[in-house]
Amino acid sequence: MDDEQIIMGVVNVIGGILVIGSYLLSGRAHPERVGEAWGNVPASIKPMYIVSMLTAATGYFAFSYFIIFRLDPAEVAIANNFSYSMFILAYALILFPSAMWMPLTFAMLEEPSRLLWWAIRVTLFTVGIGSLGILVLLLILNHDEPMWLLWLAVAGSVSFCIQTAFLDALVWPIYFPVKNSR
Repeated sequence: MDDEQIIMGVVNVIGGILVIGSYLLSGRAHPERVGEAWGNVPASIKPMYIVSMLTAATGYFAFSYFIIFRLDPAEVAIANNFSYSMFILAYALILFPSAMWMPLTFAMLEEPSRLLWWAIRVTLFTVGIGSLGILVLLLILNHDEPMWLLWLAVAGSVSFCIQTAFLDALVWPIYFPVKNSR
């Protein structure tokens, strides 16, 4: 494995632990408020969210497999200007802010404030930008891998972007309460 692949693996392992840990710890610390994390998302669109979450998780594994195990960082050329390190940056923009979302959400539920609401928005937009970054990088990637693997990674990235850049960053905040905030 190349040094950049090792760094990517470390970012994914540490970031993944932080994301899953933040969800578990936040849920355990506020079991009575877990349902409130949905905000006022209508029951009619919650099933769409759940399906999207599952396809986004599957998509994450699809594009991550391609990026981490199929690309040779030494040979990656992205539009002849960028290197494999751009993928590492995009993953960091996804994982580390994602670990902040749930604690910020429960803090907002406990003591609403405009500052917390904006911190949540910035966090979600950062994740969305990282997700869109992966998609763009895959689309402009110069590679020698089989096309079907690239298109599987792209499809996974699209499903991940639908969840993170659209549903989480744009739709969910519409339904998340801002009222009673300082």
